[in-house]
Amino acid sequence: MGVVVNLGAADRKAHAALERITALVREDLEAVNQVILTNLQSRAPLIPQLAQHLIASGGKRLRPVLTLTSARMCGYKGMRHVGLAASVEFIHTATLLHDDVVDESALRRGEASANALWGNESSVLVGDFLFARAFRLMVADGSLKVLSILSDSASIIAEGEVMQLSTANEPETSEANYLDVVQAKTANLFAAACEIGAVLAERPQVEEEALRSYGLNLGTAFQLVDDVLDYSAQQATLGKTIGDDFREGKITLPIVLAFRRGNEDERAFWCRTVENLDQKEGDLERAIEIMTAREALADSIERARHYGSVARDALGIFPDGPEKAALADLVDFCIDRAY
Repeated sequence: MGVVVNLGAADRKAHAALERITALVREDLEAVNQVILTNLQSRAPLIPQLAQHLIASGGKRLRPVLTLTSARMCGYKGMRHVGLAASVEFIHTATLLHDDVVDESALRRGEASANALWGNESSVLVGDFLFARAFRLMVADGSLKVLSILSDSASIIAEGEVMQLSTANEPETSEANYLDVVQAKTANLFAAACEIGAVLAERPQVEEEALRSYGLNLGTAFQLVDDVLDYSAQQATLGKTIGDDFREGKITLPIVLAFRRGNEDERAFWCRTVENLDQKEGDLERAIEIMTAREALADSIERARHYGSVARDALGIFPDGPEKAALADLVDFCIDRAY
């Protein structure tokens, strides 16, 4: 059982938005892919083998696309954004490798995860290799400001991981604490990916801050929708089974809202299933029933729409053009995908 998913006009519009922005920077993105392949070379054969398994498994390159498009929107004419976009993708990929180990995930985008195929030790070490490659690309760029933005982002992501451990299996987690984790783990890298576009173009600080706000709010909306999709998406659509977060006892906004709004019996259910991980057949269906009755899924999407609107507003100071329009439309992709 799952929430009914309408793969109709909204979904087609969402993916059209992603296709438009990708087409806009296609040549730059191809250059990014070449930088990635070049920097995966290693004397240890397992490193390119494992990293390419993850990188080739269907990722959208969303974060590098944000760097490329932001730089072009700000009038940047050089090619430094290519190496930095690759650095952003390496940071993202490294965190995925580490996340799957921490979460003991067996699947990543519908395929066997790297840790399931090669083990936790290899996944952690290759993740470390990718972080090192990311920093080598930053150093090669030569900008201390860019290095500061991206290194701070890497640190904040790690802090978010630790913060998430402290809220794991705790259904009484507050919405504020949940959002702190989301903005650290996910949204912060979106923000950094956008901000460095303005830095490369040597734009005023107000534009740097506007792009950072756009990325932070876009990334927050993206993760909120991801959390809802865990209770509604079909494996073939998003490459994940329904209820992965539930089975792991991961506390996401739908659970936070359902717990807060629930009666005594419903709260006892959440404590048994996600706090104690005492789950039995039919519990996932019951979880979705409670979330639906308490409007936790619908309200989580409304929260995402709010952050999406703030992201669009942040673009207001930039002149109209294809890059600005594509970034604004990307909000539709983040919110409406698979809906």
